[in-house]
Amino acid sequence: MKLHPRDALFDADDVVADLPVCDHYAGVESRMRKSLALQGELGPVFDVTLDCEDGAPVGGEAAHAHLVAELADSALNLHDRVGARVHPVTHASFGDDAATLIARAGHRLAYLMLPKPRGLADVVLACDEIDRLCRVNGVKRINGALPVHVLIETHGALREVDAIAAHPRVQSLSFGLMDFVSAHRGAIPVSAMSAAGQFRHPLVLRAKLEIAAACHGHGKTPSHSVVTEFNHQAAIDEAASHACRELGYTRMWSIHPDQILPIVEAFAPTVAELDQAIEIVCAGQAAHWAPIRHRDVLHDRASYRYFWQLLVRAQRTGQPLPTAVRAAFFEPSNV
Repeated sequence: MKLHPRDALFDADDVVADLPVCDHYAGVESRMRKSLALQGELGPVFDVTLDCEDGAPVGGEAAHAHLVAELADSALNLHDRVGARVHPVTHASFGDDAATLIARAGHRLAYLMLPKPRGLADVVLACDEIDRLCRVNGVKRINGALPVHVLIETHGALREVDAIAAHPRVQSLSFGLMDFVSAHRGAIPVSAMSAAGQFRHPLVLRAKLEIAAACHGHGKTPSHSVVTEFNHQAAIDEAASHACRELGYTRMWSIHPDQILPIVEAFAPTVAELDQAIEIVCAGQAAHWAPIRHRDVLHDRASYRYFWQLLVRAQRTGQPLPTAVRAAFFEPSNV
């Protein structure tokens, strides 16, 4: 019997959630509905995060949370890949946001995004309240507890980023570029908020690298920050490529529908990478995962794991895979 790569190459502690590579944000009702319709059309190659923080009008927070819950639990959520961003745990609306979303859509939400924690203590507080509300509302989920994603955008959260990534309830960390730069009170120039400038300023690069390293050290997903120049195609292409190829990010935010496919394409393996991965993974499986010689290069379990992860990324980004490969590795009976 041929062992599946997940069974042969990884321990239980090595399993990382296979999140889509793009996280698309929408907060206005018309844009939320359009984003959900687009996800229904393209498939779950990107997540939709419905925004209760920046998307809610002042004084209308409660009504907005009810709208988000209604959309998350509607037929528009075809793939169960819809999350929601709540207010910070220190904000008066956090409790109402969480209570409304969990009571009405806790069984359907893919995750809750927690913004602006000041450190680990805020994350613990928020996770404990989310779990309490799930218990109170009898929320039962097939894959365990409701995942929590965390935005790292304060000095305190960056100082404790490794501990936050280690928290068992945290699935992903995102970098909040705009708030992080603003928190430096003008010491970082505004150019560091731009598509190109965010890859040049040392303090911003340091933050990005620490977040990515913490995530990979604890088996969590690092999600890269926004590109605000949403009408600048080259800017999103270049930023997504930098994030994926140089900084170790496996997911990235979109704030406009036109950014979704460029992000997905940038994070997908190239045709050459995919062909090589298929050859090596299939040869490794045929050898029962013993070392092999492939084109005069030695490959063993370390490289098998690498190339298997490329195959997983190809599948997550909707890349065409040979029928035999899809049947062997990604059909429901083999997942």
